[in-house]
Amino acid sequence: MDAFVTRIRKCKVDPTGEKGKEAGPDSEQDERSTEDEGRLEQRLQYCSGLVEDDTEFTEPLPWKKIEAEGLDCDYTLLFPRLQADSHFQQLEKEVQYLSGDLAKVQVFGKFHNIPRKQATYGDPGLNYSFSGLKLMARPWTPVLEIIRDQITEATGHTFNFVLVNRYKDGNDHIGEHQDDERELDPASPIAAVSFGAVRDLVFRHKEARGKNAARKIEPVKVALQHGSLLLMNWPTNVNWYHSLPVRKKVLTPRISLTFRRVIKQHKSQK
Repeated sequence: MDAFVTRIRKCKVDPTGEKGKEAGPDSEQDERSTEDEGRLEQRLQYCSGLVEDDTEFTEPLPWKKIEAEGLDCDYTLLFPRLQADSHFQQLEKEVQYLSGDLAKVQVFGKFHNIPRKQATYGDPGLNYSFSGLKLMARPWTPVLEIIRDQITEATGHTFNFVLVNRYKDGNDHIGEHQDDERELDPASPIAAVSFGAVRDLVFRHKEARGKNAARKIEPVKVALQHGSLLLMNWPTNVNWYHSLPVRKKVLTPRISLTFRRVIKQHKSQK
């Protein structure tokens, strides 16, 4: 059985990956990890409404590193509860979701209704193709720009496109897939922000899928909290599929924003 590892670290994510090379002795790292684990737990309690004091929502952010074979993710609670509530309400007002044929997905050559609502926003002239669809980016809304800039401030990464998914309840879902379309910049992570109901994101290794899987590798499950940010770093989407399974006990909506960096013109198109 292949286990996955989580560890806590703080400070802004370093897009170059160089800062991690300056780590001190193991004992010092363990002390920092213990301290950050406590701070992340306090943030979780505040976001869940278990405590009212938000004084722990200060820099630097406590980050949880989620790792397995070929999987590399960073997770934190970026938005305090009241700010997350406000962003959710504004998204409900501002986002215009796709309809008609654009609200269908192609599976094995046939089109099916998507079991959720979708929308795409981003810089002028950008489009994104997946599952038989080619979607043009609408202009950024005010709240999407605010959230995008907050992610950049926290991580150092810039993004020019976002895919919005709205799940009305636990029956809405998304199946196993990889975000590996050719339009995506492979050097940039995908930043997934969650607002609303807590849902499980399940990662499954590509060699451990199906009844006749080549290997036995345990899936990795992450409970995406209200106001959380998950960075899916390279090579996660090369080796792992991810899904948001049905959860019938979930009765309230969730909005997922996956910020991406889209290459404006692919080399093969020049």
